[in-house]
Amino acid sequence: MGRNKEFDTKLVLHKAMEVFGHYGYEGTSLKQLLDGLGIARQSLYDTYGTKRDLFISALKHYVTAKSDDVISYLTTSNSVKQGISDVFYEGASVLKDENRRKECFILYSAFDRMPHDTEVAEFLTKDLKRLEDVFYETLVRGQKQGEINQRQELRAFARYLNYSRHSMTQLAKITNDPKVLDDYVKVTLSNLDN
Repeated sequence: MGRNKEFDTKLVLHKAMEVFGHYGYEGTSLKQLLDGLGIARQSLYDTYGTKRDLFISALKHYVTAKSDDVISYLTTSNSVKQGISDVFYEGASVLKDENRRKECFILYSAFDRMPHDTEVAEFLTKDLKRLEDVFYETLVRGQKQGEINQRQELRAFARYLNYSRHSMTQLAKITNDPKVLDDYVKVTLSNLDN
């Protein structure tokens, strides 16, 4: 009979997001992982497998939860413009918070891994397409409701919004200035009025 795990596996995934987010995948040593996770080496291997396996588990956990939240919010928001604005401002709010932003930087590491890891590339490509489709459906609804200009090329605009949202993570990685994030969001969202 197997022993019960003596740690919360979801909490460990959250801690892994922070460690990988801080050091990057390549820069994270086994010692940094074990120190950051607060678990023994054997527990890491028994529960998650290799460093790569843990990275992919943490990445999938993070991306799936964040994307599900965005999709839920966009599909239930009465006002399309307000819904899209809220998604961007919430993203900026997270990235301006020292504690919450650490987890987000796993995404930065994941994009670095895409050219070298087909599983990461396939997962992120699928998720990006899923979000693009939801932005597109949201914009179509916005046109029908009269909130979005009829002249907009909606598929291209959906792609732009989706990649702009992800680009905020990279921006937050290179600057700690909250005004830069606020300006980025403001300029991005100004396209909703064109």
